[in-house]
Amino acid sequence: MAQVVLEEVNKEYGSVRAVVDVNLTIANEEFVVLVGPSGCGKSTTLRMVAGLEEITRGVIRIGERVVNRLPPKDRDIAMVFQNYALYQHMTAYDNLAFGLRNRKVPEADIKTEVMHAAAVLGIEQLLSRKPRELSGGQQQRVALGRCMVRHPQVFLFDEPLSNLDAKLRAQMRIELKRLRERVATTSIYVTHDQVEAMTLGDRVVVMLDGRIQQAATPLVIYNRPRNRFVAGFIGAPAMNFLSVELQNSDDRLHAVAENFRIRVPQDRVGELSRQRTRDVVLGVRPEHVLMGEPRPEHGTGFDANVEVTEQLGAELLVAVRVGGATLLASRIDAEATLVLHQPLRLSLDPRGLHFFDRKSGEAIR
Repeated sequence: MAQVVLEEVNKEYGSVRAVVDVNLTIANEEFVVLVGPSGCGKSTTLRMVAGLEEITRGVIRIGERVVNRLPPKDRDIAMVFQNYALYQHMTAYDNLAFGLRNRKVPEADIKTEVMHAAAVLGIEQLLSRKPRELSGGQQQRVALGRCMVRHPQVFLFDEPLSNLDAKLRAQMRIELKRLRERVATTSIYVTHDQVEAMTLGDRVVVMLDGRIQQAATPLVIYNRPRNRFVAGFIGAPAMNFLSVELQNSDDRLHAVAENFRIRVPQDRVGELSRQRTRDVVLGVRPEHVLMGEPRPEHGTGFDANVEVTEQLGAELLVAVRVGGATLLASRIDAEATLVLHQPLRLSLDPRGLHFFDRKSGEAIR
C-alpha cells in the first residue's frame, strides 16, 4: 500500500487550464473522493495519477516513487472505469484472471486469488457467465474483482456507478463500503454525485474550474463549507442563499432584506462586525428553516408566502418567497396543512447559519 502525493500539478490543453496547481496528499489506505460538476478537472486529475494523461507541470508520487514519466502498467495501480471495460468474449472467471495470466502467475495461484475475490464480492456463482449474461451491478463487481486480484498499491475509480439506475447505485454504494472494510487499499474515487461523495469518502475534495475548493471530511464539508460554491454544491436539497444587509439596532446585529429581518446569533457578531462591507450573503440549509413561532434561542421569526409544496412521505418540502428570493424548508410535518400563496411563519436555527462575502464568495468565519 502507499500514499499518493500531488504537488503543484497542472494540466493544460493549449490555452485551456484543465487542472490548476493541485496539491493533495492521500494517506495510505485512505479513500478520497474527487467531486464537482462536469469539466471541473476531477477526471483529468485521476487520469494523470493513472498515467493516462501527461502532466504539464508538477510532481506525482505513488509511495516513494515519482511516477511522472512511468507508463500506467508500471505504476502499480488498478482502475475501475465507468463502462467496466470487461472482455465480452471471456467468462467472468477469465476476466478476473486475465491480468494475472499476463504476468505469468501460476494457474494454481490465479485460481486462489480469483476465488478469494469472488467470495469477497459475492460472485462465486457468476464466474462461468460472460458479461452479456450479467446485470450492470454484477458486471461492476467483476470489474472490481479484476482489480482486487492484482493487489495494487492504489485503486482508481472513474465514476464507476454512473451507468446504474438509482436503486442499484444505492446498493453498490453499500457494496463498496463493505469492500473497503475487507480490502484496505489507498483509493481515489471520482464522481459528480455528491451523495456518493458524502457516503463513501474518508475525505471529500470539491473541485471547480480545475482548482481544489475544499478538501476535508464529509461532515466538515457539509457543516463548514469554505465558500459559497462548496456550500451550494454539497447538500440535497441545496443550501438557500439570501442577499442581506447587516444592520445594528437595539444593541443587536441583524441580517435584513426585503420583508426579512433576523437577529444574528451573538457568537457570530464579532466576525461579522469586522467585515468592511455590510452587504453579505446568508446561507441556510432547508433543514434549518423551521416552521412556526421561533423558540427563544432561535431569535426572531419572519413571514413568507408559500409558493410550492412537495410531499416526500415522511416530510414536506416547502418553497417560500421572502426577501426577493425563494427559500426551501424541509423537515416540516408531513401532516401540516399549508395554503398556497398564503403567509407562513418561519424562523432559522442559528446553528445552521452561514455568511459569505458577496464578492469573493468566501465564508466569513
